[in-house]
Amino acid sequence: MSTYAPSRRRPAQRDLPGAPLLVAARGGRPSRVPVWFMRQAGRSLPEYRALREGVPMLKACFDPEMLAEITLQPVRRHGVDAAILFSDIVVPLYAAGIDIDIVPGTGPVVANPIRTAEAVAALPALEPGQVAAVAEGVGLLVERLGETPLIGFAGAPFTLASYLIEGGPSRNYEHTKALMRAEPELWHLLAGRLADIALTFLRAQLDAGADAVQLFDSWAGALSLREYREFVLPHSAKVLGGLADYDVPRIHFGVGTGELLTAMREAGADVVGVDWRIPLDEAVRRLTADGGPAPGVQGNLDPALLGASWPVIEAEVRRIVAEGRAAAGHIFNLGHGVLPGTDPGVLTRVVELVHELEP
Repeated sequence: MSTYAPSRRRPAQRDLPGAPLLVAARGGRPSRVPVWFMRQAGRSLPEYRALREGVPMLKACFDPEMLAEITLQPVRRHGVDAAILFSDIVVPLYAAGIDIDIVPGTGPVVANPIRTAEAVAALPALEPGQVAAVAEGVGLLVERLGETPLIGFAGAPFTLASYLIEGGPSRNYEHTKALMRAEPELWHLLAGRLADIALTFLRAQLDAGADAVQLFDSWAGALSLREYREFVLPHSAKVLGGLADYDVPRIHFGVGTGELLTAMREAGADVVGVDWRIPLDEAVRRLTADGGPAPGVQGNLDPALLGASWPVIEAEVRRIVAEGRAAAGHIFNLGHGVLPGTDPGVLTRVVELVHELEP
């Protein structure tokens, strides 16, 4: 029986008082440990590969029927406790008119990297109508998901900026860090505009009926805590704070962010995503070191271990669930996304095992 207070939903949000993911995210005691997987809808599923054959990624993201079907596939197959919208963090940038593409085998590639004041000044804003197709897909999902919550998502300002400044994926983020430190006013202008884009995109998803959101700051782990607080925290807080009136759970996740967890929570997260590098109980200890209440956490099985033998996987799942009990609420997940070569049957077994364990 849940002990949490029901949310004050906007009309677009469904009333799902017993959904384990929403109960855990609000610090209640769910009927079972909720589980979903980042990148659960994607290349690990044969039905996804069949549907996407010959269809470019960005085209699929703006096809309401296709994005709805792809989002539903892992829910049907695995019985996960949440769907996450099939999209990409660069979708709102593309929709706004920025010349960006997702190149197979590489990732997002920007035709003209943004590194000057003129380029930042020319950065277009995002209008809700430019992501109407995504909102339509959310509406279809709300109709078809039954009692399963839908998580909307967006990329956080730092991670979006890193793609725009570097021109694509980066190992060292040298252009991003150089601009951030050498031209802080220009950096804050760029990050502020990207915060507006992310906020518009998330609001469009929530207005269409999404039940929770996750803000991905995938590459924030490249920063020191001091850099994060000065250059990133204000802009992520603008995004997450701008969603407060929806009163839906807000999850904040990054890779390699063990030293940033407290600051990421301060940005406005109800649930902090944790990668595989630190145990969940240690993450909770860090998050409560200031004497504040225990937060919700999400994570944190190493996705590479899904290729190990079942006894190894089972032992890790049991350990993670046990460590997650230190939190006010635990949402089981991976420490990053599902790897393309993962056996879907293993993911289904993980879901079944998690659901058998005591919350």
